[in-house]
Amino acid sequence: MILTPIAHVRGGRAEPIDDGWDAVEASILLDPAQLGPDAAQGLDAFSHVTVVFVFDRIDPATVERNARHPRGRQDWPRVGILGQRGSPRPNRIGVTTCALLGVQGMELRVRGLDAIDGTPVLDIKPHMTGFDPRGPVREPDWAVEIMRGYW
Repeated sequence: MILTPIAHVRGGRAEPIDDGWDAVEASILLDPAQLGPDAAQGLDAFSHVTVVFVFDRIDPATVERNARHPRGRQDWPRVGILGQRGSPRPNRIGVTTCALLGVQGMELRVRGLDAIDGTPVLDIKPHMTGFDPRGPVREPDWAVEIMRGYW
């Protein structure tokens, strides 16, 4: 399987800091070698986009394939990498829904994208509430706590 980035993040943060992402604004610059000039046409009708990206700065040797304490916090339970949203995942893929501030040609302005400057973007999808979970959502206490300051 070969995946080719369709865009790159520009601006925002230069370093991956865990919290306070909701105030971070950045651009996503679409690659004209991968997409036509009208690829984002109609996207500006949506308030949010879901961005699929690669944690390309994660050293493959540090990828977690088992369980760990989220953020190294011993007071939280050991959780398998598939039971958390940490970045050192087997395929190093991140997925975030963020606010779409504007579209100008091949540039998307976003807020709340937890990807750093230069991050390769694999896909961008409009956020549609019809794809949100149906029915009640359940999550453990540690997951609620970890997100308190994230956005």
